[in-house]
Amino acid sequence: MQLRVVHTTGFSYEGGAAASFNEARLTPQTLAGQIVVHTRLDVTPAPWTWSYRDYWGTQVTAFEVLDPHDSLTVTATATVHTDPVEHTVTQRLDWEEMAAEAVADRFTEYLEIRDRVRPPADLAARYAEIGATSPDPYSAARAICSLIHDEVDYVVGSTDVSGRAADSWVARAGVCQDMAHLVIGGLRQLGIPARYVSGYLHPSREPKIGEAVRGESHAWVEWWDGGWHGYDPTNDTEPAEHHIIVATGRNYADVRPLSGIFTGSGASSMFVDVQVTRLA
Repeated sequence: MQLRVVHTTGFSYEGGAAASFNEARLTPQTLAGQIVVHTRLDVTPAPWTWSYRDYWGTQVTAFEVLDPHDSLTVTATATVHTDPVEHTVTQRLDWEEMAAEAVADRFTEYLEIRDRVRPPADLAARYAEIGATSPDPYSAARAICSLIHDEVDYVVGSTDVSGRAADSWVARAGVCQDMAHLVIGGLRQLGIPARYVSGYLHPSREPKIGEAVRGESHAWVEWWDGGWHGYDPTNDTEPAEHHIIVATGRNYADVRPLSGIFTGSGASSMFVDVQVTRLA
Protein backbone atom coordinates (compact mmCIF):
# COMPACT_ATOMS: atom_id res chain seq x y z
CA MET A 1 0.00 0.00 0.00
CA GLN A 2 0.99 3.65 -0.23
CA LEU A 3 0.86 5.70 2.97
CA ARG A 4 1.16 9.42 3.60
CA VAL A 5 2.30 10.58 7.02
CA VAL A 6 2.03 14.19 8.21
CA HIS A 7 3.83 14.64 11.53
CA THR A 8 3.45 18.12 13.07
CA THR A 9 5.23 19.26 16.22
CA GLY A 10 4.68 22.71 17.70
CA PHE A 11 6.46 24.58 20.49
CA SER A 12 5.37 27.68 22.37
CA TYR A 13 7.92 29.64 24.38
CA GLU A 14 6.91 31.59 27.46
CA GLY A 15 8.61 34.95 27.22
CA GLY A 16 9.85 34.10 23.74
CA ALA A 17 12.97 32.38 22.48
CA ALA A 18 15.99 34.36 21.36
CA ALA A 19 17.25 31.41 19.31
CA SER A 20 16.66 27.67 18.97
CA PHE A 21 18.80 24.80 17.72
CA ASN A 22 17.21 21.49 16.76
CA GLU A 23 17.66 18.12 15.06
CA ALA A 24 14.82 16.28 13.34
CA ARG A 25 14.84 12.54 12.67
CA LEU A 26 11.57 12.42 10.75
CA THR A 27 12.57 11.19 7.28
CA PRO A 28 11.65 7.57 6.47
CA GLN A 29 14.28 5.32 4.92
CA THR A 30 14.17 3.50 1.61
CA LEU A 31 14.94 -0.15 2.30
CA ALA A 32 13.53 -3.65 1.89
CA GLY A 33 9.77 -3.45 2.16
CA GLN A 34 9.42 0.32 1.76
CA ILE A 35 10.27 2.95 -0.83
CA VAL A 36 10.11 6.65 -0.01
CA VAL A 37 8.23 8.36 -2.83
CA HIS A 38 8.29 11.88 -1.41
CA THR A 39 9.48 13.60 1.73
CA ARG A 40 9.45 17.20 2.91
CA LEU A 41 10.29 19.05 6.12
CA ASP A 42 8.80 22.51 6.74
CA VAL A 43 9.84 24.71 9.67
CA THR A 44 8.24 27.99 10.77
CA PRO A 45 9.85 30.48 11.30
CA ALA A 46 12.17 29.83 8.38
CA PRO A 47 15.48 28.43 9.68
CA TRP A 48 18.96 27.78 8.41
CA THR A 49 19.15 24.01 7.73
CA TRP A 50 21.57 21.29 6.77
CA SER A 51 21.19 17.52 6.48
CA TYR A 52 23.42 14.55 7.21
CA ARG A 53 23.23 10.83 7.93
CA ASP A 54 24.13 10.00 11.51
CA TYR A 55 26.27 7.15 12.87
CA TRP A 56 23.29 4.78 12.92
CA GLY A 57 22.30 5.51 9.33
CA THR A 58 19.37 7.84 10.06
CA GLN A 59 18.69 10.90 7.91
CA VAL A 60 18.93 13.99 10.14
CA THR A 61 17.87 17.55 9.38
CA ALA A 62 19.52 20.04 11.71
CA PHE A 63 18.21 23.59 11.80
CA GLU A 64 18.69 26.88 13.62
CA VAL A 65 16.32 29.79 14.13
CA LEU A 66 18.50 32.73 15.11
CA ASP A 67 15.81 35.44 15.23
CA PRO A 68 13.55 35.96 18.29
CA HIS A 69 10.38 33.86 18.07
CA ASP A 70 7.41 32.94 20.29
CA SER A 71 6.69 29.60 18.66
CA LEU A 72 8.17 26.95 16.40
CA THR A 73 6.32 24.53 14.13
CA VAL A 74 7.91 21.55 12.40
CA THR A 75 5.90 19.57 9.84
CA ALA A 76 7.32 16.45 8.25
CA THR A 77 5.38 15.03 5.30
CA ALA A 78 6.27 11.72 3.67
CA THR A 79 4.71 9.39 1.13
CA VAL A 80 5.96 5.82 1.39
CA HIS A 81 5.14 2.76 -0.71
CA THR A 82 5.18 -0.35 1.47
CA ASP A 83 5.11 -4.01 0.49
CA PRO A 84 4.55 -7.10 2.62
CA VAL A 85 7.96 -8.46 3.57
CA GLU A 86 8.56 -12.16 3.18
CA HIS A 87 9.58 -13.21 6.69
CA THR A 88 11.13 -16.51 5.68
CA VAL A 89 14.29 -16.90 7.76
CA THR A 90 17.21 -17.75 5.48
CA GLN A 91 19.91 -17.21 8.10
CA ARG A 92 19.66 -18.37 11.67
CA LEU A 93 22.62 -18.79 14.02
CA ASP A 94 22.83 -21.37 16.77
CA TRP A 95 23.91 -20.46 20.30
CA GLU A 96 27.56 -21.37 19.68
CA GLU A 97 27.75 -19.20 16.58
CA MET A 98 26.05 -16.32 18.39
CA ALA A 99 28.68 -16.49 21.16
CA ALA A 100 31.58 -16.13 18.72
CA GLU A 101 34.02 -13.28 19.35
CA ALA A 102 33.41 -11.97 15.84
CA VAL A 103 29.74 -11.31 16.66
CA ALA A 104 30.56 -9.52 19.91
CA ASP A 105 33.19 -7.42 18.14
CA ARG A 106 30.92 -6.45 15.24
CA PHE A 107 27.84 -5.67 17.33
CA THR A 108 29.34 -4.39 20.59
CA GLU A 109 27.10 -1.32 20.65
CA TYR A 110 23.98 -3.45 20.20
CA LEU A 111 24.98 -5.75 23.06
CA GLU A 112 25.66 -3.16 25.76
CA ILE A 113 23.13 -3.20 28.59
CA ARG A 114 22.70 0.29 30.01
CA ASP A 115 20.23 1.37 32.69
CA ARG A 116 17.70 2.42 30.04
CA VAL A 117 17.12 -1.21 29.01
CA ARG A 118 18.52 -3.17 31.97
CA PRO A 119 15.95 -5.73 33.26
CA PRO A 120 15.26 -6.00 37.02
CA ALA A 121 16.39 -9.17 38.79
CA ASP A 122 13.10 -11.08 38.53
CA LEU A 123 12.74 -10.39 34.82
CA ALA A 124 16.40 -11.17 34.20
CA ALA A 125 15.82 -14.60 35.80
CA ARG A 126 12.95 -15.26 33.41
CA TYR A 127 15.08 -14.20 30.47
CA ALA A 128 17.79 -16.59 31.61
CA GLU A 129 15.26 -19.43 31.72
CA ILE A 130 14.13 -18.60 28.19
CA GLY A 131 17.74 -18.69 27.03
CA ALA A 132 18.36 -22.05 28.71
CA THR A 133 15.28 -23.71 27.22
CA SER A 134 15.21 -22.22 23.69
CA PRO A 135 16.80 -24.29 20.91
CA ASP A 136 18.27 -21.25 19.16
CA PRO A 137 18.55 -17.45 19.51
CA TYR A 138 15.65 -16.84 17.11
CA SER A 139 13.27 -18.92 19.23
CA ALA A 140 14.48 -17.14 22.38
CA ALA A 141 13.88 -13.74 20.78
CA ARG A 142 10.32 -14.62 19.85
CA ALA A 143 9.69 -15.95 23.36
CA ILE A 144 10.96 -12.72 24.92
CA CYS A 145 8.68 -10.64 22.67
CA SER A 146 5.68 -12.78 23.63
CA LEU A 147 6.51 -12.51 27.34
CA ILE A 148 6.55 -8.72 27.24
CA HIS A 149 3.40 -8.51 25.12
CA ASP A 150 1.52 -10.85 27.45
CA GLU A 151 2.55 -9.30 30.76
CA VAL A 152 2.92 -5.56 30.11
CA ASP A 153 -0.26 -3.62 29.38
CA TYR A 154 -0.25 -0.83 26.84
CA VAL A 155 -1.34 2.22 28.83
CA VAL A 156 -0.99 5.68 27.29
CA GLY A 157 0.57 8.16 29.70
CA SER A 158 1.83 5.52 32.12
CA THR A 159 5.47 6.47 31.42
CA ASP A 160 7.48 9.26 29.81
CA VAL A 161 10.26 9.31 27.22
CA SER A 162 12.97 9.36 29.90
CA GLY A 163 11.66 6.27 31.70
CA ARG A 164 13.57 3.04 32.28
CA ALA A 165 12.44 -0.39 31.16
CA ALA A 166 12.67 -1.70 34.74
CA ASP A 167 10.08 0.80 35.96
CA SER A 168 7.66 -0.24 33.24
CA TRP A 169 8.10 -3.89 34.19
CA VAL A 170 7.39 -3.19 37.87
CA ALA A 171 4.22 -1.31 36.91
CA ARG A 172 3.36 -3.91 34.25
CA ALA A 173 2.35 -0.96 32.08
CA GLY A 174 3.96 1.15 29.41
CA VAL A 175 3.88 2.24 25.79
CA CYS A 176 5.62 0.92 22.70
CA GLN A 177 8.90 2.58 23.68
CA ASP A 178 8.94 0.75 27.01
CA MET A 179 8.09 -2.61 25.47
CA ALA A 180 10.87 -2.20 22.93
CA HIS A 181 13.35 -1.35 25.69
CA LEU A 182 12.24 -4.35 27.75
CA VAL A 183 12.72 -6.71 24.81
CA ILE A 184 16.09 -5.19 23.90
CA GLY A 185 17.35 -5.71 27.46
CA GLY A 186 16.37 -9.37 27.33
CA LEU A 187 17.91 -9.99 23.94
CA ARG A 188 21.20 -8.40 24.93
CA GLN A 189 21.25 -10.30 28.20
CA LEU A 190 21.28 -13.51 26.13
CA GLY A 191 24.02 -12.18 23.86
CA ILE A 192 21.72 -11.42 20.91
CA PRO A 193 22.46 -8.07 19.21
CA ALA A 194 19.33 -5.91 19.29
CA ARG A 195 18.38 -2.44 18.15
CA TYR A 196 15.50 -0.01 18.66
CA VAL A 197 13.37 0.89 15.62
CA SER A 198 11.26 4.03 15.42
CA GLY A 199 8.72 4.93 12.79
CA TYR A 200 4.99 4.96 12.19
CA LEU A 201 2.15 2.46 12.20
CA HIS A 202 -1.22 2.81 10.51
CA PRO A 203 -3.60 1.91 13.36
CA SER A 204 -6.23 0.19 11.16
CA ARG A 205 -5.78 -3.34 9.92
CA GLU A 206 -7.93 -2.56 6.87
CA PRO A 207 -7.33 1.15 6.19
CA LYS A 208 -9.70 2.94 3.84
CA ILE A 209 -8.15 4.72 0.89
CA GLY A 210 -8.22 8.50 1.31
CA GLU A 211 -9.21 8.50 4.98
CA ALA A 212 -6.82 10.39 7.30
CA VAL A 213 -6.62 8.88 10.78
CA ARG A 214 -4.91 9.97 13.96
CA GLY A 215 -1.62 8.13 14.39
CA GLU A 216 1.51 8.43 16.44
CA SER A 217 5.16 7.58 16.40
CA HIS A 218 5.70 3.87 16.97
CA ALA A 219 8.57 1.70 18.16
CA TRP A 220 9.55 -1.94 17.76
CA VAL A 221 12.75 -4.02 17.73
CA GLU A 222 15.13 -5.84 15.44
CA TRP A 223 17.61 -8.54 16.46
CA TRP A 224 20.50 -9.99 14.52
CA ASP A 225 21.22 -13.70 14.14
CA GLY A 226 22.79 -13.82 10.71
CA GLY A 227 20.39 -11.13 9.47
CA TRP A 228 18.18 -8.47 11.04
CA HIS A 229 14.70 -9.69 12.06
CA GLY A 230 11.99 -7.24 13.13
CA TYR A 231 9.21 -7.75 15.62
CA ASP A 232 6.57 -5.45 17.12
CA PRO A 233 6.08 -6.62 20.73
CA THR A 234 3.35 -4.07 21.39
CA ASN A 235 1.09 -5.71 18.79
CA ASP A 236 2.70 -9.17 18.96
CA THR A 237 3.33 -9.23 15.22
CA GLU A 238 6.06 -9.01 12.64
CA PRO A 239 6.31 -5.59 10.97
CA ALA A 240 4.22 -5.49 7.81
CA GLU A 241 3.01 -3.01 5.22
CA HIS A 242 1.37 -0.94 7.98
CA HIS A 243 4.80 -0.14 9.47
CA ILE A 244 7.15 2.61 8.24
CA ILE A 245 10.76 2.70 9.46
CA VAL A 246 12.34 6.08 10.14
CA ALA A 247 15.34 5.39 12.37
CA THR A 248 17.27 2.71 14.27
CA GLY A 249 19.64 2.95 17.21
CA ARG A 250 20.62 1.50 20.58
CA ASN A 251 17.56 2.93 22.33
CA TYR A 252 15.12 5.83 22.15
CA ALA A 253 17.83 8.41 22.83
CA ASP A 254 19.44 7.63 19.45
CA VAL A 255 16.25 8.10 17.43
CA ARG A 256 14.32 10.97 19.05
CA PRO A 257 12.07 12.47 16.35
CA LEU A 258 12.85 16.03 17.43
CA SER A 259 15.43 17.27 19.91
CA GLY A 260 17.07 20.58 20.62
CA ILE A 261 17.61 23.55 22.88
CA PHE A 262 16.51 27.17 22.97
CA THR A 263 17.66 30.32 24.70
CA GLY A 264 15.05 32.34 26.56
CA SER A 265 13.76 33.31 29.98
CA GLY A 266 10.74 31.00 30.25
CA ALA A 267 9.62 27.42 29.81
CA SER A 268 8.24 25.80 26.68
CA SER A 269 5.20 23.68 25.87
CA MET A 270 4.80 21.22 23.01
CA PHE A 271 2.08 19.51 20.98
CA VAL A 272 2.37 16.64 18.52
CA ASP A 273 -0.09 15.58 15.84
CA VAL A 274 0.38 12.65 13.45
CA GLN A 275 -2.02 11.96 10.58
CA VAL A 276 -1.71 8.80 8.48
CA THR A 277 -3.58 8.32 5.19
CA ARG A 278 -3.66 5.35 2.89
CA LEU A 279 -3.36 6.68 -0.66
CA ALA A 280 -3.44 3.41 -2.59
